[in-house]
Amino acid sequence: MNWEDVGSRLPASPLVRTRETAVDLDAILRHAHESDASDIHIVAGEPASLRVHQVMTPMSEEPMSPELVASMFEKMSSKETQEIFAREKDADFSYEVPGLARYRVNAHRQKGVVGLALRAIKTKVPPLSALALPEVIARLTYLPRGLVLVTGDTGSGKSTTLAAMIQAMNQRYRKHIITLEDPVEYMFESDQCLIEQRELGRDMISFSSGLKHALRQDPDIILVGEMRDLETTSLAISAAETGHLVLSTLHTVNASQTVSRIIDMYPGGQQNQIRSMLSTTLQAVVSQTLFTRSDRPGMVPAVETLLCTPAVRNLIRENKIFEIPNVIETSRAIGMCSLDASIAELYFNGTISKEDAIAKAVFPDKLERQLVA
Repeated sequence: MNWEDVGSRLPASPLVRTRETAVDLDAILRHAHESDASDIHIVAGEPASLRVHQVMTPMSEEPMSPELVASMFEKMSSKETQEIFAREKDADFSYEVPGLARYRVNAHRQKGVVGLALRAIKTKVPPLSALALPEVIARLTYLPRGLVLVTGDTGSGKSTTLAAMIQAMNQRYRKHIITLEDPVEYMFESDQCLIEQRELGRDMISFSSGLKHALRQDPDIILVGEMRDLETTSLAISAAETGHLVLSTLHTVNASQTVSRIIDMYPGGQQNQIRSMLSTTLQAVVSQTLFTRSDRPGMVPAVETLLCTPAVRNLIRENKIFEIPNVIETSRAIGMCSLDASIAELYFNGTISKEDAIAKAVFPDKLERQLVA
C-alpha cells in the first residue's frame, strides 16, 4: 500500500444503495475493493459498513439478517474454523477472493448472533520506498541479528511495514526466512531467499510453539506476527540473542512504552535479567500511526524511530526508560525521531490538519503550543 496514493482510486459514484449490494458477499467485497476500504463490518441487524480513510460508512439502508451473516461465515470458513468458532465463540482466519483481494477475518458473537470483521490485505507487497517512511527504516533491513519491533494501534500499517522490510531482504540476500502469522497476510514468493509462512491454527498451535520449533528449522530471519504473551516474548528475545534477526509487533504507541511493556511482562524477580538481555538484543523500535491527509485523499504515517545506541542500551539496563524520549529528541542526526516531531512535520508540510495532529500526539498540550509558535 502506498500511503500517499491510498484513496486516489475511490470511485466517483456514491456508495451503491441496493438490496443486492447489501445482501451479497461478493458484491460487498467488490465494492469495498473499489472504494479502497481498509475494513468491512458485517453485523446482524445493521447495514454492511466500510471503513474508508478511517471513516465508517454504511453501504446501504438494508440491515443484515442473522441468517445471512451466518451463511456468509460458512461460505468463507473451513469446517475446522467453524468448529473452533462453535467452541470458543471467536475465530480468526484468512479468506481470499481470487483476482480481487485477501482478507483477515474475525468471526465473533454479538447479541447472540454472528458478526464479521474483515481487514483487506493487499496482495502485492509494496516497496519500502512507496510507504512514505523514514529512510532509516530501510537501513534496518541490513541488520544481521537482533530484535526489531514495529508498534502502533490496530490499523496503523504495522503489517505493511514489516512485509516491505521482509521483501527488501528477500530481494537482496540468500537466506532462510520464516514467518509466524495470525493469519498469513501478504503472500511472499521466494526470490533470493527461501521463505516459509506458517499460520496460527493451520500450521502451528501458538506463536510460542511455532517460534520454539522455528529455531530448529535453520532460520536466519524470523517474523513473529505479535509478541502477545510472556512465552513468545521470551523466545523472541532468546532467538535474537542467539544470532537471528527477529521482527515482531506490539500494540504500543511509542518506543519507551514498548520497552516498558516488555519488561513489565516478566515477574519482578526476573526484570533485572530481562533488562540486561533487552539492552543487548533490541536494535530498533518503530512506532507508527496513520493520519487522514488534509491536502488530498489518502493516508500518511507519522513515525517514531528509536535506534539502540550505547546510550539507549545503558538507559534500558539501568531502568531509566523515562529518559529515552530525551535521547530520541537529541539524536535526529542519526535517524531518530519522536512521534510528536513526526506529527509536527506532517502538519507544517500541510499534509494533516491541526486537529488530527493534536488528537494523536503523545503530549498534545506541548504539541499544540509548538504548532501555534
